[in-house]
Amino acid sequence: MSLLHPSPGLSTLDGRARDIFRRVVESYLETGELVGSATIQKGGVALSSASIRNTMQQLTAAGLLLSPHTSAGRAPTHAGLRLFVDGLLEVGDLGQEERREIDARLGSMGSGGHSANVEEALEAASSLLSGLAGGAGIVASPVSDAGVRHVEFVKLGVDQALAVLVADDGTVENRIMNLSAGVTPSTLQEASNFLSQRLRGRPLADARQEMRAEVETARRELDEAGARLVEQGLAAWTGQGERDRSLIVRGRANLLQDAKAVEDIERVRILFDDLEQKEQLINLLDDVGVAQGVRIYIGAETRLFSLSGSAVIAAPYMSGRQRVLGAIGVIGPARLNYARVIPLVDYTARVLGRILDGQERDGS
Repeated sequence: MSLLHPSPGLSTLDGRARDIFRRVVESYLETGELVGSATIQKGGVALSSASIRNTMQQLTAAGLLLSPHTSAGRAPTHAGLRLFVDGLLEVGDLGQEERREIDARLGSMGSGGHSANVEEALEAASSLLSGLAGGAGIVASPVSDAGVRHVEFVKLGVDQALAVLVADDGTVENRIMNLSAGVTPSTLQEASNFLSQRLRGRPLADARQEMRAEVETARRELDEAGARLVEQGLAAWTGQGERDRSLIVRGRANLLQDAKAVEDIERVRILFDDLEQKEQLINLLDDVGVAQGVRIYIGAETRLFSLSGSAVIAAPYMSGRQRVLGAIGVIGPARLNYARVIPLVDYTARVLGRILDGQERDGS
């Protein structure tokens, strides 16, 4: 059998190679230890040590396993973990005890003042997930679900204007903008009317996804100065809005528990640095909402964690109208217990969504 293709799929592995590969990955994820032929034999594989080692060497040549030291022990590469997660991982249902704990811990967040409890619910969810999953819990605050009521550009001086956005829930966002040459009072009014008509009743987060189309329409219907003003206004709300959102990370200490070697500690140090990149983390979590399901990133699959070799398991939490509000997840070493963490993240995200959706209705 030849497995020299750099990124083989499961279809390229015969039954023996697939079985040994699965056993190596499962043993590594469970113990964190390198896996040798003796471990595979103890698991019930009726093959000689030489046959097992030969197959493991072929899997290593294929880029699915690696041998970090001179010993015969192997561990899965990030490509191997991705192949395992996509094709061999068996994810079961969350246990009743864990469901009850999540319901009890987060359920207490569903009453009282709206603004305080949103923050409390996010804190509780992040801490709870960190404790249950064993990594660092991470959650991005909700994207506003309120529709736009009114947009207006107010001139402040010769070269500045205030972009004002009023939402249906009464919140107001103001952004100071630099004005380009040629912007007259009538240009400000036309741009205000243009955006008010097209954004009215739509959450700004939804409008951002169609921002390019709005700008193209503005170029056809307004003069050059008006179209440029519309583009600047949309860009101002998009960029600043993300910086206004909060990011909660809990359970960093969990990441140190399995750091046994100097290289492990260095990876955790790099990961700690990565966890300080607020905007990049929020962008990563926002990408999770695109698929509206549990997403898994392993190692270099995300630029942010390519050096630390970490894994992220995240899921969106949604409103009752199935609109994505934000995302919650777990960050840890690439050898996370995927079968256990995936349903934990999924269920916690669904409970958090129900709680925040209930608070939105209570506060409306």
